[in-house]
Amino acid sequence: MRPAAAAYGTVFAVAFGVTLLLTPVAGWIARRVGALAHPDPRKVHTEPTPYLGGVAMLIGLVVAVGVAWRMSEFARVFDGTRAVGGVLIGATIACVVGTWDDVREVSPPARTAGLVLAASAMYWLGVAMVLFRVPFAGTIVLSSDLAPLVSVLWVLGMANATNLIDGLDGLAAGIVAIAAGSLFFYAHRLTDPAVDVLRTDNPAPLLAIAVVGACVGFLPYNFNPARIFMGDGGAYMLGVMMAGATMLIGGQTANPFSGQAYFFYLPLFIPVVVMGVPILDTAWAIIRRARSGANPATADKNHLHHRLLRLGHGHRRSVLILWMWTGLLSAFVLYPVYSRRGDAIVPIGIAAAGLVLYTYLAPGARRTRDADT
Repeated sequence: MRPAAAAYGTVFAVAFGVTLLLTPVAGWIARRVGALAHPDPRKVHTEPTPYLGGVAMLIGLVVAVGVAWRMSEFARVFDGTRAVGGVLIGATIACVVGTWDDVREVSPPARTAGLVLAASAMYWLGVAMVLFRVPFAGTIVLSSDLAPLVSVLWVLGMANATNLIDGLDGLAAGIVAIAAGSLFFYAHRLTDPAVDVLRTDNPAPLLAIAVVGACVGFLPYNFNPARIFMGDGGAYMLGVMMAGATMLIGGQTANPFSGQAYFFYLPLFIPVVVMGVPILDTAWAIIRRARSGANPATADKNHLHHRLLRLGHGHRRSVLILWMWTGLLSAFVLYPVYSRRGDAIVPIGIAAAGLVLYTYLAPGARRTRDADT
């Protein structure tokens, strides 16, 4: 039997409560040690703001998973697998690397090396991308030489995508909460014995619901005007958690299911959709900087949230718009999974939504609108 909904509710409540209690403590420590985000031309905040929110979230996650480990409902999730521990170890390494960068400023190669270490630890503990499906190409099984590389690249991509979107108060925490919630409902549905697609002991729903709890517990302090930031430590940690959850969902079974046509090709397409906003923002940033001859790691103020601000949306409204966009994309994921129909209209809806977003936020289109006005 899979864990009951009430058991997952307990994990959510623990992650939420611990994070809610520890976040102000983390902020107090950050001020004492000088771990502050000072205003500069690349940032939108105007007052020194403490970091270390990511540390509070990580503790909330670890405590919540520890409580689950002691619950009989999750006994099968922990028996015979090191995957949950692997994801938490990877997330901890990523949080340490990011937090050190928040405090001392670490070079991009050193940060990348730290994330590679986190991804490698996850791989050796069984969290890997070894099998996935590609539309019109069938199932691809990665060789033992290629699987580690692809797994590491996936973790790097998700961690950096989450970090890049962390530019406005509450933006990254809200987007990850919505995306992780979608992954929870997706994986929980597929572990239903009546559906019989994923094994009932798959740890992805547990990890996803813990992430939701930590993010929701952090948001009261991080929503505009933010009293604390998650920093690179929190953003990297959340990205690694999401990467781990998606890899654990993908490649677990070959059973067919409605919604599989576009959304069961995990871990390729589910996170691309539910994490569509940060992934799209990352792709645009790389293309934009490459066209201008700049280093792709160079920071600028041309991300999606910056463009919304320049369009005249306020800080809170810009965040809410991107939250709603993530919710819309997540709804596209969940609809065919729960209704067992509607596969054909989903890609059309996503393409239409992406076209609207591109038309509204593309630099050329924005300049044309400004000129017309």
